[in-house]
Formats: sequence, C-alpha cells, structure tokens
Amino acid sequence: MSAELKENLRRIVSEVSEVDVIPDDTDFRELGIDSMMGIEIVAEIERTYKISVPESELKNMTSLTRVFELVQATLAATPAS
Repeated sequence: MSAELKENLRRIVSEVSEVDVIPDDTDFRELGIDSMMGIEIVAEIERTYKISVPESELKNMTSLTRVFELVQATLAATPAS
C-alpha cells in the first residue's frame, strides 16, 4: 500500500502543479510549487482519501516525502468506516 500511496500522491502533486517529475525529497519551492498550488494539492488529497489535513500541517508539506508521511499517518489514525 505504501508504494502505491506514494505514487498516487506523486500523481496528484504532478497534475495540480503541472510539474512532470516530482522527486521524493526535493523541496516543492524548488519545483515552482507555491502556496496556492499547495492548497489545491491538499484539497485534492482530502477529496481522494476522505481525510482532513489540519491547517497547521500545511507548512510541513514541503516535499513528496513529507506529504507521504503526513497522509500515511493520518490514514493510519483514521478509523475505518
């Protein structure tokens, strides 16, 4: 699941940002991903995975790896419905 999750997140980030290659640990700012795109990325992740990302976590979502860690932890803490 985790490899699939990371690739799905990579796809979301790529589609929203229109950046073709999203390396795991490259800072989003280096890829030209600004805060408005970040908000769009989070909104798409929330819709896709039916989770809520706390606003306080947005500043920590600076790379694909950081997004993956946050989403994985949130999914693990969310009770199955």
